[in-house]
Amino acid sequence: MIRRPSLPTSRRRFLKQAGAAALVSSVSLQRYSAQALPGAGLAASPRPAVKNRAPLAPNAFSTLPLGSIRPTGWLRAQMEVQANGLGGHLDEIWADVGPNSGWLGGKGESWERGPYFMDGLIPLAYQLDDSRLKAKAQKYLDWTLGSQTTTGMFGPASNDDWWPRMVALKALTQYEEATGDPRVIPLMSRYFECQLKTLPTRPLRDWGKFRWQDNALSVIWLYNRTGDAKLLDLAKLLHKQGFDWEANYANFRYTERITPEFIKLNEGQGLGDTALATHGVNNGQALKTGPVWSQVTGEKSDRDGLRVMLGALDKYHGLPNGMFSCDEHLGGPNPSQGSELCTVVETMFSLEQSLAITGEPWIGDRLERVAYNALPGTFTDNMWAHQYNQEPNQVEVSLHSKPWTTDGPESNIYGLEPNFGCCTANFHQGWPKLTASLWMASEDDGLAAVAYAPCEVHTIVRGTAVHVAEETEYPFRGAIRLRVNPASALNFPLRLRIPEWAGSAATIHVNGEAQPAPQAASFATVKRTWKTGDVVEIRFPLTPRIARGFKESISIDRGPLVFSYPIGEDWVKLRDRKEASDWQVFPSSQWNYALAVSDNNAHEIEVTEAEIGETPFTLKTPGVKLGVKGRRLPSWRAVDGVAEPVPQSPVTSDQEEEQLSLVPYAAAKLRITAFPVLKS
Repeated sequence: MIRRPSLPTSRRRFLKQAGAAALVSSVSLQRYSAQALPGAGLAASPRPAVKNRAPLAPNAFSTLPLGSIRPTGWLRAQMEVQANGLGGHLDEIWADVGPNSGWLGGKGESWERGPYFMDGLIPLAYQLDDSRLKAKAQKYLDWTLGSQTTTGMFGPASNDDWWPRMVALKALTQYEEATGDPRVIPLMSRYFECQLKTLPTRPLRDWGKFRWQDNALSVIWLYNRTGDAKLLDLAKLLHKQGFDWEANYANFRYTERITPEFIKLNEGQGLGDTALATHGVNNGQALKTGPVWSQVTGEKSDRDGLRVMLGALDKYHGLPNGMFSCDEHLGGPNPSQGSELCTVVETMFSLEQSLAITGEPWIGDRLERVAYNALPGTFTDNMWAHQYNQEPNQVEVSLHSKPWTTDGPESNIYGLEPNFGCCTANFHQGWPKLTASLWMASEDDGLAAVAYAPCEVHTIVRGTAVHVAEETEYPFRGAIRLRVNPASALNFPLRLRIPEWAGSAATIHVNGEAQPAPQAASFATVKRTWKTGDVVEIRFPLTPRIARGFKESISIDRGPLVFSYPIGEDWVKLRDRKEASDWQVFPSSQWNYALAVSDNNAHEIEVTEAEIGETPFTLKTPGVKLGVKGRRLPSWRAVDGVAEPVPQSPVTSDQEEEQLSLVPYAAAKLRITAFPVLKS
């Protein structure tokens, strides 16, 4: 529908420019052509999941190797939209990841943007089995794998920051899982040996200090494949030098909207501990800190770290789309505040990793809420343009300075690199990594459906090849059909996540036979000898629900979807870059409504289902609509393009009652999601 932008690096005044020229390392490893690699395509046969090796604590689940899960149905259509948009063409139109990138041996950007691009491009390419995208990724991979020096360092020689290499390692681990490329594990082993020797005299700093858990993830990944005990020493050193996120949340002090004055931004403290501890992306990445570290300690208190952190963020900064405000520092619970796109995808990754480690079903609920609302809610339909910040109550997308805490006026326009280019490089991981996390191997050698979307799985269970086809239009519909096809009859447990919102009404049938009623907020287990052609049918009740928020406002949910009132949209091109143009969006209809909805009459909300289009999160084919009654509230206005904080409920209005149609949050680019409630 719309398109995308390339703006100058306009914001993040506190960010040091981290890279310039990058030269090919003087000593490099032997190069391999993509054609010569034994694993240049998807692995010839499924590879089993790799469990934690002692003395690491066992995880509840283990992620399946990249390529084990392929999208189908609407999810594949959505990922093809990404591949046909910026996700598959960014290197052609954006210099920061183009031919002169430092991560291709050039003299261009040599910090985080090349690794960010790889981190999403690799899983997108291999899940779609797209030769064009694989070839793009291979250029970065070949250069990176050939860049290692005799010291063990790799990457652009002009930049020795630990942080961007943490992202590059995430990309390399995915690539190794998909292809078995024999260069990856030796490079990682030499690099981690370099880190262990070098960190005592050149410790983690700023971004790397606050994102150490990402480094630790790759260290643990390698330990599980090599058993090198020195890697556990490195994990402990990273923990020692890294920011103590668990202590930060044990005594959480950042309970108010963060201001530039509070973090002393104008005094040059943008990289100080207070600024970085309140930075949204850092917090999104940090959500997995406790679970990741619990693999080393085995302590329950560490595994509970995610619940503690999200509890505080929800209480003081929570928004109805499943996110917390961070534009780009913590911004309070007002739904007119925004969330940075980088924070959305990093929060998803933290939830995916934490779910694997702890096995707690509520994490899957939150993952779906973020993935099916906040993630697509920040893109144009064709994914050629994105926002840096999205707002649940977003009544205008334009060049304005409010309500951002530390961001600039381009923060919520749709474009190529609005406000700052980190999200342009980093957004690509959202859909592919969700796909890679839909199914996991359980500790007792079974399979677990931890989040739901149309897909197919090829994996190894108890030494036997197993194929599962998941047929569903979830989250738009509540029916899920699993076709289980082992290569030969095989006994193993199948674990199915039952969302908390499903209550007692979820049902499971196997080959038409009803199973015991599953409990909400749990994993229902079906253990049997599975044979080719077995069918599991799951049904979830998708009844509208009321959620309370800021100033007793309400939002309306149905399953994992959040619903919004769509405001009329007038798109105005700001900068012309053909497909990747920048856009402002102005309202062409009224938006200030209060709803006549309560817990007592939520069951009266009208539900209308319709066809789900090839682009599922769009106003053209929203899939489902909700009908509610409301009245305009003229006293609720916008100031400088931003909706005032939602009025305290209940409210009164003398306007005529109207029938309003709500659509899924992500379908409406201008929207109201948190509504005041009319006094009954």
